[in-house]
Amino acid sequence: MAPQDKNTPPPLPEPLRVAVADSHTHLDMQDSSVEEALAKAASVGVTTVVQVGCDLAGSRWAAETAAAHDSVHATVALHPNEAPRIVLGDTDGWSRQGAREPGGDSALDEALAEIDRLAALPQVRGVGETGLDYFRTGPEGMAAQEASFRAHIQIAKRHDKALVIHDREAHDDVLRILREEGAPDRVVFHCYSGDAEMAKICAAAGYFMSFAGNVTFKNAQHLRDALAVAPPELVLVETDAPFLTPAPYRGRANAPYLIPVTLRAMAEVTSVTEDAMATAVATNTARAFGY
Repeated sequence: MAPQDKNTPPPLPEPLRVAVADSHTHLDMQDSSVEEALAKAASVGVTTVVQVGCDLAGSRWAAETAAAHDSVHATVALHPNEAPRIVLGDTDGWSRQGAREPGGDSALDEALAEIDRLAALPQVRGVGETGLDYFRTGPEGMAAQEASFRAHIQIAKRHDKALVIHDREAHDDVLRILREEGAPDRVVFHCYSGDAEMAKICAAAGYFMSFAGNVTFKNAQHLRDALAVAPPELVLVETDAPFLTPAPYRGRANAPYLIPVTLRAMAEVTSVTEDAMATAVATNTARAFGY
């Protein structure tokens, strides 16, 4: 692929015949306006999106955007990598807020109180993305991350909202903490990253598994194996845009209008028709997020 292709948006896919939802996107990190992104998505049959919060500013923005657009539902949370930054500071300024001073546990408590307040809003359909990320957060940040995850589980239960989980290289601990805290009625593993064995554990617990564009990657056979054993009534599709753009467009910016590319790949893996897969994920997403 020529370098200039990286900046060229992938073409519009053939529209789906059955309308679906993008169960996890970040419109605030994408180049186009919200209106443009929604119109482009709707033109190919992606008529609903779940806008996901990762920090206080993003969670407030998600709630405001969902209030302004019928086709947008919000989730609110402190991302697993955000919690340690609030407590310990962020000297390298890796996050979107730039360099930050340590705030300690009291700052985390304050931030969680704001997430709790936002979670009560009717247009907020989920609490997330929360969970554990052992890829980006080192041992010093794990206590803050775990405390934040446990608090988010309780917030989701208090407001009867879906819990949206970010699980990166932390499968066993995520599942253990869900057991210890008592999982909410609806749990979504966003960008499902486990194998077929973990998919069976999630299925037995009734957890939804949301598959992203990486299910199309050559090196992701474990994800296709997991999808193949996941019960059809627990499967969702997402972009996680602007990240995880499906093949053959890997490396370019992702957006909700590319959902059909991933959905067609999922239909192929599970040997069902495109319409059957679309019908299932549309129903499942509405059930998961209670809309």
